[in-house]
Amino acid sequence: MPPRVETTDPDGIDYGWVMQTTFVLTVVVGAPAVGALSLFVELATWAERANFAVRVGAVVWLVVTTAVYLYARSHAETSA
Repeated sequence: MPPRVETTDPDGIDYGWVMQTTFVLTVVVGAPAVGALSLFVELATWAERANFAVRVGAVVWLVVTTAVYLYARSHAETSA
């Protein structure tokens, strides 16, 4: 059995941290954003509601993942 790996020392960008942070921030930012923006749109059916949530969520995810990646990249360059 191989020995357990309990710590990592990534060179450059820690993509695991980027993915985890993106997930958490997308939920934390995206849920209120979808709720707030839905107040200004008439959503009569569940299909319209789901479609709206997916569209707004995709934009939130794209913005959050880009910001988190750029932050990680700038932080990795300064600590290297």
